[in-house]
Amino acid sequence: MDLKDKLISSFLAFENNVDVDHPVHDIRSEAIKNFESKGFPNRKQEAWKYTSLNSLQKTNFSIFPKEVNALEYKEVKKYFLHEVDTFKIVFIDGVYSSFLSETTHDGVDICLMSAALSKPVYKKVIDEYFNKIASKEESLTTLNTAFSKEGAFIFIPKGKMPIKPVEILHFTTGTTEASLLLQPRNLIVAEEKAELQVIERHQSLTKNEVLTNCVTEIFAAKNSIVDYYKVQNDLDNASLIDNTYIDQKDSSVVKIHTFSFGGKLTRNNLNFYQNGERIDSTMKGVTILGKKQHVDHHTLVHHKEPNCESHQDYKGIYGDKSTGVFNGKIIVDKVAQKTNAFQQNNNILISDKATINTKPQLEIFADDVKCSHGCTIGQLDEEALFYLQSRGIPKKEAAALLMYAFANNVLESVRIPELKRRINTLIAKKLGVELGFNL
Repeated sequence: MDLKDKLISSFLAFENNVDVDHPVHDIRSEAIKNFESKGFPNRKQEAWKYTSLNSLQKTNFSIFPKEVNALEYKEVKKYFLHEVDTFKIVFIDGVYSSFLSETTHDGVDICLMSAALSKPVYKKVIDEYFNKIASKEESLTTLNTAFSKEGAFIFIPKGKMPIKPVEILHFTTGTTEASLLLQPRNLIVAEEKAELQVIERHQSLTKNEVLTNCVTEIFAAKNSIVDYYKVQNDLDNASLIDNTYIDQKDSSVVKIHTFSFGGKLTRNNLNFYQNGERIDSTMKGVTILGKKQHVDHHTLVHHKEPNCESHQDYKGIYGDKSTGVFNGKIIVDKVAQKTNAFQQNNNILISDKATINTKPQLEIFADDVKCSHGCTIGQLDEEALFYLQSRGIPKKEAAALLMYAFANNVLESVRIPELKRRINTLIAKKLGVELGFNL
Protein backbone atom coordinates (compact mmCIF):
# COMPACT_ATOMS: atom_id res chain seq x y z
CA MET A 1 0.00 0.00 0.00
CA ASP A 2 1.48 3.37 -0.99
CA LEU A 3 1.32 6.43 1.24
CA LYS A 4 -1.68 7.98 -0.51
CA ASP A 5 -3.79 4.83 -0.11
CA LYS A 6 -2.65 4.45 3.49
CA LEU A 7 -3.76 8.00 4.29
CA ILE A 8 -7.15 7.57 2.66
CA SER A 9 -7.79 4.28 4.43
CA SER A 10 -6.72 5.86 7.74
CA PHE A 11 -9.20 8.70 7.42
CA LEU A 12 -12.23 6.68 8.54
CA ALA A 13 -10.48 5.61 11.73
CA PHE A 14 -9.45 9.19 12.36
CA GLU A 15 -12.97 10.55 11.92
CA ASN A 16 -14.43 7.89 14.20
CA ASN A 17 -11.96 8.87 16.90
CA VAL A 18 -12.79 12.58 16.70
CA ASP A 19 -16.57 12.08 16.33
CA VAL A 20 -18.47 12.28 13.03
CA ASP A 21 -20.82 14.85 14.55
CA HIS A 22 -17.92 17.25 15.01
CA PRO A 23 -18.62 20.78 13.63
CA VAL A 24 -15.86 20.47 11.00
CA HIS A 25 -16.77 16.94 9.90
CA ASP A 26 -18.06 18.13 6.52
CA ILE A 27 -14.93 20.21 5.94
CA ARG A 28 -12.71 17.22 6.66
CA SER A 29 -14.75 14.89 4.45
CA GLU A 30 -14.62 17.28 1.51
CA ALA A 31 -10.89 17.77 2.01
CA ILE A 32 -10.06 14.05 1.91
CA LYS A 33 -12.05 13.76 -1.33
CA ASN A 34 -9.98 16.56 -2.82
CA PHE A 35 -6.76 14.88 -1.75
CA GLU A 36 -7.94 11.52 -3.11
CA SER A 37 -8.65 13.21 -6.44
CA LYS A 38 -5.35 15.12 -6.69
CA GLY A 39 -2.89 12.94 -4.80
CA PHE A 40 0.61 14.10 -3.98
CA PRO A 41 2.06 16.84 -6.17
CA ASN A 42 4.68 15.77 -8.71
CA ARG A 43 7.36 17.36 -10.86
CA LYS A 44 5.07 17.52 -13.88
CA GLN A 45 3.33 20.40 -12.12
CA GLU A 46 5.07 23.73 -12.68
CA ALA A 47 4.94 24.65 -8.98
CA TRP A 48 6.77 21.42 -8.08
CA LYS A 49 9.13 21.25 -11.05
CA TYR A 50 12.29 21.29 -8.92
CA THR A 51 11.04 19.46 -5.82
CA SER A 52 10.26 15.75 -5.80
CA LEU A 53 8.30 13.96 -3.07
CA ASN A 54 8.85 10.49 -4.53
CA SER A 55 11.20 9.27 -1.80
CA LEU A 56 8.81 10.44 0.91
CA GLN A 57 5.90 8.61 -0.69
CA LYS A 58 7.88 5.36 -0.56
CA THR A 59 8.43 5.68 3.18
CA ASN A 60 6.20 3.65 5.49
CA PHE A 61 5.06 6.47 7.75
CA SER A 62 3.05 5.88 10.89
CA ILE A 63 -0.06 8.07 10.70
CA PHE A 64 -0.94 7.87 14.39
CA PRO A 65 1.83 7.45 17.01
CA LYS A 66 1.33 4.30 19.08
CA GLU A 67 2.98 5.78 22.14
CA VAL A 68 4.10 9.19 23.31
CA ASN A 69 7.42 9.85 24.97
CA ALA A 70 7.86 12.26 27.86
CA LEU A 71 10.59 14.84 27.62
CA GLU A 72 12.35 16.70 30.39
CA TYR A 73 12.83 20.43 29.93
CA LYS A 74 16.61 20.04 30.25
CA GLU A 75 16.57 17.70 27.23
CA VAL A 76 15.05 20.31 24.93
CA LYS A 77 15.91 23.60 26.62
CA LYS A 78 18.30 24.59 23.82
CA TYR A 79 15.44 24.60 21.31
CA PHE A 80 13.41 27.11 23.33
CA LEU A 81 14.06 30.83 23.30
CA HIS A 82 14.99 30.50 26.96
CA GLU A 83 16.70 33.90 27.13
CA VAL A 84 13.28 35.55 27.35
CA ASP A 85 9.98 34.57 28.95
CA THR A 86 7.39 33.28 26.45
CA PHE A 87 4.07 31.52 26.26
CA LYS A 88 4.71 28.00 24.97
CA ILE A 89 2.54 25.54 23.05
CA VAL A 90 4.55 22.30 22.88
CA PHE A 91 3.75 19.03 21.14
CA ILE A 92 5.60 15.72 21.41
CA ASP A 93 4.96 13.35 18.52
CA GLY A 94 1.85 15.39 17.71
CA VAL A 95 0.45 15.20 21.25
CA TYR A 96 0.18 18.25 23.51
CA SER A 97 2.66 18.40 26.39
CA SER A 98 1.12 20.30 29.31
CA PHE A 99 4.35 19.85 31.30
CA LEU A 100 6.45 21.84 28.80
CA SER A 101 3.75 24.32 27.81
CA GLU A 102 2.49 27.60 29.22
CA THR A 103 -0.84 28.74 27.80
CA THR A 104 -3.22 31.49 28.84
CA HIS A 105 -6.81 32.73 28.68
CA ASP A 106 -6.09 35.97 30.52
CA GLY A 107 -7.50 38.53 28.09
CA VAL A 108 -6.19 36.56 25.11
CA ASP A 109 -6.54 32.91 24.09
CA ILE A 110 -3.27 31.04 23.54
CA CYS A 111 -4.17 27.37 23.66
CA LEU A 112 -4.89 24.22 21.64
CA MET A 113 -6.58 23.78 18.30
CA SER A 114 -8.35 20.68 19.63
CA ALA A 115 -9.92 22.78 22.40
CA ALA A 116 -11.04 25.45 19.96
CA LEU A 117 -12.59 22.84 17.67
CA SER A 118 -14.50 21.10 20.46
CA LYS A 119 -15.61 23.80 22.92
CA PRO A 120 -18.77 25.80 22.21
CA VAL A 121 -17.18 29.02 23.49
CA TYR A 122 -14.94 29.09 20.39
CA LYS A 123 -17.60 28.06 17.87
CA LYS A 124 -18.10 31.59 16.53
CA VAL A 125 -14.38 32.03 15.86
CA ILE A 126 -14.08 28.60 14.25
CA ASP A 127 -17.11 29.21 12.04
CA GLU A 128 -15.74 32.56 10.91
CA TYR A 129 -12.10 31.69 10.34
CA PHE A 130 -11.29 27.98 10.20
CA ASN A 131 -10.34 26.81 6.69
CA LYS A 132 -11.48 30.10 5.15
CA ILE A 133 -8.22 31.03 3.41
CA ALA A 134 -6.41 27.67 3.30
CA SER A 135 -6.36 26.43 -0.27
CA LYS A 136 -9.07 23.99 -1.35
CA GLU A 137 -6.95 23.06 -4.40
CA GLU A 138 -3.43 22.54 -3.02
CA SER A 139 -3.40 18.82 -2.30
CA LEU A 140 -1.13 18.81 0.76
CA THR A 141 -3.17 21.59 2.34
CA THR A 142 -6.35 19.57 1.80
CA LEU A 143 -4.60 16.52 3.29
CA ASN A 144 -3.83 18.54 6.42
CA THR A 145 -7.41 19.82 6.56
CA ALA A 146 -8.73 16.27 6.39
CA PHE A 147 -6.71 15.26 9.45
CA SER A 148 -6.89 18.61 11.24
CA LYS A 149 -7.21 18.09 14.96
CA GLU A 150 -4.28 19.49 16.89
CA GLY A 151 -2.02 22.52 16.74
CA ALA A 152 -1.93 26.05 18.08
CA PHE A 153 -4.99 28.28 18.49
CA ILE A 154 -4.25 31.94 19.13
CA PHE A 155 -7.00 34.54 19.39
CA ILE A 156 -6.08 38.13 20.25
CA PRO A 157 -9.17 40.33 20.85
CA LYS A 158 -9.48 43.92 19.71
CA GLY A 159 -6.76 46.21 21.07
CA LYS A 160 -4.98 43.44 23.00
CA MET A 161 -1.38 42.24 22.98
CA PRO A 162 0.04 39.24 24.88
CA ILE A 163 2.49 40.26 27.59
CA LYS A 164 5.17 38.10 25.94
CA PRO A 165 5.87 36.31 22.64
CA VAL A 166 4.40 32.91 21.80
CA GLU A 167 6.50 29.85 20.93
CA ILE A 168 5.02 26.91 19.02
CA LEU A 169 7.30 23.87 19.22
CA HIS A 170 6.87 20.41 17.74
CA PHE A 171 9.23 17.65 18.92
CA THR A 172 9.50 14.20 17.37
CA THR A 173 11.08 11.57 19.61
CA GLY A 174 10.99 8.31 17.66
CA THR A 175 9.96 6.08 20.54
CA THR A 176 9.28 3.25 18.07
CA GLU A 177 11.09 2.10 14.93
CA ALA A 178 8.41 3.60 12.72
CA SER A 179 8.79 6.79 10.74
CA LEU A 180 6.23 9.41 11.69
CA LEU A 181 3.93 11.71 9.71
CA LEU A 182 2.65 14.75 11.62
CA GLN A 183 -0.02 17.20 10.46
CA PRO A 184 -0.32 20.17 12.83
CA ARG A 185 -2.92 22.85 12.12
CA ASN A 186 -2.61 26.40 13.46
CA LEU A 187 -5.22 29.15 13.52
CA ILE A 188 -4.12 32.66 14.48
CA VAL A 189 -6.52 35.61 14.66
CA ALA A 190 -5.50 39.16 15.55
CA GLU A 191 -8.52 41.43 15.78
CA GLU A 192 -8.51 45.19 15.19
CA LYS A 193 -5.47 46.98 16.71
CA ALA A 194 -4.17 43.74 18.23
CA GLU A 195 -0.48 42.78 18.22
CA LEU A 196 1.27 39.43 18.33
CA GLN A 197 4.73 37.85 18.05
CA VAL A 198 5.07 34.12 17.26
CA ILE A 199 8.10 31.84 16.92
CA GLU A 200 7.54 28.42 15.35
CA ARG A 201 9.94 25.47 15.29
CA HIS A 202 9.77 21.80 14.28
CA GLN A 203 12.52 19.64 15.77
CA SER A 204 13.25 15.95 15.30
CA LEU A 205 15.07 14.12 18.10
CA THR A 206 15.18 10.74 16.37
CA LYS A 207 17.11 8.95 13.65
CA ASN A 208 13.84 7.79 12.13
CA GLU A 209 12.38 9.51 9.09
CA VAL A 210 9.97 12.34 9.94
CA LEU A 211 7.56 14.21 7.67
CA THR A 212 5.61 17.22 8.94
CA ASN A 213 2.80 18.62 6.80
CA CYS A 214 1.83 21.85 8.53
CA VAL A 215 -0.87 24.41 7.72
CA THR A 216 -1.22 27.83 9.38
CA GLU A 217 -3.99 30.37 8.80
CA ILE A 218 -3.31 33.94 9.96
CA PHE A 219 -5.98 36.65 10.02
CA ALA A 220 -4.82 40.22 10.61
CA ALA A 221 -7.72 42.65 11.11
CA LYS A 222 -7.65 46.44 10.65
CA ASN A 223 -4.57 48.13 12.19
CA SER A 224 -3.26 44.87 13.65
CA ILE A 225 0.41 43.83 13.74
CA VAL A 226 1.66 40.23 13.47
CA ASP A 227 5.32 39.17 13.54
CA TYR A 228 5.86 35.50 12.71
CA TYR A 229 9.25 33.79 12.82
CA LYS A 230 9.96 30.31 11.44
CA VAL A 231 13.18 28.64 12.62
CA GLN A 232 14.02 25.60 10.47
CA ASN A 233 17.19 23.86 11.62
CA ASP A 234 16.29 20.19 11.76
CA LEU A 235 18.11 16.87 11.35
CA ASP A 236 18.94 15.44 7.93
CA ASN A 237 16.18 12.81 8.20
CA ALA A 238 13.40 15.34 8.81
CA SER A 239 11.24 16.87 6.06
CA LEU A 240 8.85 19.79 6.42
CA ILE A 241 6.07 20.99 4.14
CA ASP A 242 4.76 24.29 5.48
CA ASN A 243 1.69 26.02 4.06
CA THR A 244 0.97 29.46 5.54
CA TYR A 245 -1.98 31.62 4.48
CA ILE A 246 -2.38 35.25 5.55
CA ASP A 247 -5.49 37.42 5.21
CA GLN A 248 -4.90 41.13 5.85
CA LYS A 249 -7.37 43.97 6.30
CA ASP A 250 -6.91 47.77 6.17
CA SER A 251 -3.67 49.20 7.59
CA SER A 252 -2.50 45.87 9.00
CA VAL A 253 1.18 44.92 9.14
CA VAL A 254 2.31 41.29 8.86
CA LYS A 255 5.95 40.20 8.72
CA ILE A 256 7.05 36.62 8.14
CA HIS A 257 10.73 35.72 8.63
CA THR A 258 11.89 32.25 7.55
CA PHE A 259 15.30 30.95 8.63
CA SER A 260 16.09 27.67 6.85
CA PHE A 261 19.31 26.08 8.07
CA GLY A 262 18.64 22.33 8.08
CA GLY A 263 16.43 19.41 7.21
CA LYS A 264 16.29 16.83 4.45
CA LEU A 265 13.58 18.56 2.42
CA THR A 266 11.82 21.80 3.29
CA ARG A 267 9.02 23.36 1.26
CA ASN A 268 7.66 26.74 2.37
CA ASN A 269 4.44 27.90 0.70
CA LEU A 270 3.71 31.46 1.86
CA ASN A 271 0.53 33.14 0.60
CA PHE A 272 -0.50 36.74 1.37
CA TYR A 273 -3.94 38.10 0.43
CA GLN A 274 -4.32 41.86 0.83
CA ASN A 275 -8.00 42.57 1.35
CA GLY A 276 -7.87 46.27 2.21
CA GLU A 277 -5.91 49.49 1.74
CA ARG A 278 -2.64 50.74 3.28
CA ILE A 279 -1.53 47.19 4.03
CA ASP A 280 2.12 46.29 4.59
CA SER A 281 3.29 42.73 3.93
CA THR A 282 6.88 41.62 4.52
CA MET A 283 8.51 38.29 3.65
CA LYS A 284 12.19 37.80 4.46
CA GLY A 285 14.31 34.69 4.56
CA VAL A 286 17.82 33.40 5.08
CA THR A 287 18.75 29.95 3.78
CA ILE A 288 22.13 28.31 4.49
CA LEU A 289 22.42 24.72 3.28
CA GLY A 290 25.01 21.99 2.92
CA LYS A 291 25.19 18.23 2.30
CA LYS A 292 22.23 17.14 0.12
CA GLN A 293 19.68 19.38 1.80
CA HIS A 294 16.84 20.88 -0.24
CA VAL A 295 14.80 24.03 0.48
CA ASP A 296 12.00 25.34 -1.76
CA HIS A 297 10.48 28.77 -1.09
CA HIS A 298 7.20 29.53 -2.88
CA THR A 299 5.66 32.94 -2.18
CA LEU A 300 2.52 34.70 -3.37
CA VAL A 301 1.35 38.24 -2.68
CA HIS A 302 -2.03 39.18 -4.11
CA HIS A 303 -2.62 42.95 -4.11
CA LYS A 304 -6.38 43.39 -4.36
CA GLU A 305 -6.80 47.01 -3.19
CA PRO A 306 -4.92 50.30 -3.79
CA ASN A 307 -2.22 52.01 -1.69
CA CYS A 308 -0.54 48.87 -0.36
CA GLU A 309 3.02 47.63 -0.05
CA SER A 310 4.84 44.31 -0.08
CA HIS A 311 8.52 43.59 0.45
CA GLN A 312 10.27 40.28 -0.26
CA ASP A 313 13.97 39.71 0.41
CA TYR A 314 15.36 36.17 0.39
CA LYS A 315 19.07 35.37 0.72
CA GLY A 316 20.55 31.93 0.08
CA ILE A 317 23.97 30.38 0.64
CA TYR A 318 24.40 26.89 -0.81
CA GLY A 319 27.29 24.48 -0.33
CA ASP A 320 28.12 20.81 -0.97
CA LYS A 321 25.33 19.19 -3.06
CA SER A 322 22.48 21.25 -1.64
CA THR A 323 19.61 22.58 -3.74
CA GLY A 324 17.64 25.78 -3.39
CA VAL A 325 14.42 26.85 -5.09
CA PHE A 326 12.78 30.27 -5.03
CA ASN A 327 9.52 30.93 -6.87
CA GLY A 328 7.93 34.25 -5.94
CA LYS A 329 4.81 35.69 -7.52
CA ILE A 330 3.26 39.14 -7.12
CA ILE A 331 -0.22 39.76 -8.52
CA VAL A 332 -1.53 43.33 -8.76
CA ASP A 333 -5.22 43.61 -9.64
CA LYS A 334 -6.50 46.37 -11.91
CA VAL A 335 -8.02 48.31 -9.01
CA ALA A 336 -4.84 48.07 -6.91
CA GLN A 337 -3.38 51.41 -8.01
CA LYS A 338 -0.50 53.02 -6.06
CA THR A 339 0.89 49.59 -5.18
CA ASN A 340 4.52 49.43 -4.12
CA ALA A 341 5.85 45.88 -4.48
CA PHE A 342 9.47 44.78 -4.14
CA GLN A 343 10.85 41.28 -4.65
CA GLN A 344 14.48 40.19 -4.52
CA ASN A 345 16.25 36.84 -4.31
CA ASN A 346 20.06 36.82 -4.01
CA ASN A 347 22.10 33.64 -3.84
CA ILE A 348 25.70 32.54 -3.36
CA LEU A 349 26.97 29.14 -4.47
CA ILE A 350 30.04 28.09 -2.49
CA SER A 351 30.27 24.68 -4.14
CA ASP A 352 30.42 23.63 -7.80
CA LYS A 353 27.85 20.93 -7.04
CA ALA A 354 25.28 23.19 -5.34
CA THR A 355 22.19 24.26 -7.30
CA ILE A 356 19.73 27.15 -7.17
CA ASN A 357 16.58 27.53 -9.28
CA THR A 358 15.01 30.96 -8.97
CA LYS A 359 11.97 32.47 -10.68
CA PRO A 360 10.67 35.87 -9.53
CA GLN A 361 7.38 36.80 -11.22
CA LEU A 362 5.15 39.84 -11.60
CA GLU A 363 1.57 39.90 -12.91
CA ILE A 364 0.50 43.55 -13.04
CA PHE A 365 -2.91 44.68 -14.26
CA ALA A 366 -2.72 48.24 -12.85
CA ASP A 367 -0.83 51.11 -14.49
CA ASP A 368 0.03 53.40 -11.54
CA VAL A 369 2.36 51.18 -9.53
CA LYS A 370 5.97 50.80 -8.41
CA CYS A 371 6.93 47.16 -8.78
CA SER A 372 10.34 45.56 -9.10
CA HIS A 373 11.76 42.08 -8.97
CA GLY A 374 15.11 40.47 -9.49
CA CYS A 375 17.48 37.69 -8.62
CA THR A 376 21.23 37.14 -8.55
CA ILE A 377 23.31 33.97 -8.47
CA GLY A 378 27.05 34.21 -7.92
CA GLN A 379 30.08 33.42 -5.83
CA LEU A 380 31.99 35.33 -3.20
CA ASP A 381 33.67 38.52 -4.40
CA GLU A 382 37.32 37.53 -4.90
CA GLU A 383 38.53 41.13 -4.58
CA ALA A 384 36.71 41.61 -1.28
CA LEU A 385 38.06 38.26 -0.08
CA PHE A 386 41.62 39.27 -1.04
CA TYR A 387 41.21 42.63 0.70
CA LEU A 388 40.19 41.00 3.99
CA GLN A 389 43.06 38.52 3.74
CA SER A 390 45.48 41.38 3.12
CA ARG A 391 44.35 42.82 6.46
CA GLY A 392 45.40 39.66 8.27
CA ILE A 393 42.06 37.82 8.34
CA PRO A 394 42.41 34.09 7.46
CA LYS A 395 40.61 33.02 4.29
CA LYS A 396 37.99 30.91 6.07
CA GLU A 397 37.04 33.72 8.47
CA ALA A 398 37.14 36.26 5.64
CA ALA A 399 34.71 34.17 3.59
CA ALA A 400 32.45 33.81 6.63
CA LEU A 401 32.44 37.57 7.19
CA LEU A 402 31.41 38.18 3.59
CA MET A 403 28.64 35.60 3.82
CA TYR A 404 27.44 36.99 7.13
CA ALA A 405 27.33 40.53 5.68
CA PHE A 406 25.45 39.14 2.67
CA ALA A 407 22.67 37.66 4.85
CA ASN A 408 22.65 40.14 7.73
CA ASN A 409 20.26 42.77 6.36
CA VAL A 410 17.42 40.26 6.57
CA LEU A 411 17.82 40.30 10.36
CA GLU A 412 17.34 44.06 10.66
CA SER A 413 13.55 43.74 10.89
CA VAL A 414 13.57 41.01 13.59
CA ARG A 415 11.91 42.71 16.55
CA ILE A 416 12.82 40.21 19.30
CA PRO A 417 16.44 40.95 20.33
CA GLU A 418 16.97 37.54 21.94
CA LEU A 419 15.80 35.81 18.77
CA LYS A 420 18.05 37.99 16.63
CA ARG A 421 21.05 36.95 18.73
CA ARG A 422 20.03 33.31 18.49
CA ILE A 423 19.76 33.47 14.70
CA ASN A 424 23.12 35.23 14.48
CA THR A 425 24.65 32.40 16.48
CA LEU A 426 23.04 29.81 14.20
CA ILE A 427 24.37 31.60 11.13
CA ALA A 428 27.90 31.66 12.56
CA LYS A 429 27.64 27.95 13.39
CA LYS A 430 26.39 27.10 9.90
CA LEU A 431 29.28 29.04 8.41
CA GLY A 432 31.61 27.03 10.61
CA VAL A 433 33.49 29.86 12.27
CA GLU A 434 33.66 31.94 15.42
CA LEU A 435 33.12 35.48 14.24
CA GLY A 436 35.31 37.80 16.26
CA PHE A 437 32.74 40.43 17.20
CA ASN A 438 29.63 40.67 19.32
CA LEU A 439 26.62 39.32 17.42
